Amino acid sequence: MWKWLEKFIGVNDTLVLTKEVKRARTKRGRYKADDKSTADYNEAWVGGKSPKKVYKIKGRKYVLKKRLKTRQ
Repeated sequence: MWKWLEKFIGVNDTLVLTKEVKRARTKRGRYKADDKSTADYNEAWVGGKSPKKVYKIKGRKYVLKKRLKTRQ
């Protein structure tokens, strides 16, 4: 379709699929905290899931799949 016709009709066929993670905010615009009583849903993030932590080592990105145990 022509650009001028799209503008005239108001058709927008472009789909933008981004997986952008956003923090949830209150009515005042401040960040929300996570409610610890709900283990399966994270209220601090929009969508209910927090992003995975990415670690950079010598320019490469790594995602930690399993939490490391610390010595005590």
